[in-house]
Amino acid sequence: MIADKVEALLADKGYDADAIREELANAEVEAVIPAKSNRREPIPHDREKYRWRNLVERLFNKLKNWRRIATRYDKTKESYLGFVSLVSVLQWIPFVYET
Repeated sequence: MIADKVEALLADKGYDADAIREELANAEVEAVIPAKSNRREPIPHDREKYRWRNLVERLFNKLKNWRRIATRYDKTKESYLGFVSLVSVLQWIPFVYET
């Protein structure tokens, strides 16, 4: 079951629904979801964990700069994931290799 592998769900305000929060609580998954502005009683969230969501979003935005990834040109999942891996390494190299 996926709940055994997940500790927290990082989501934006669009997922701030009582039904979603209840399902996560039943699965013992921490809901890191900021409350909508129209919620009568705002539910607190872990702001430090929520910042990680931004890093993941930026990673996906950088990957989507490659047209081949954004439009899924590759027919098989193996070749698609291979190209995603290649682009990930190309994005990672400048942080590791100093000139």
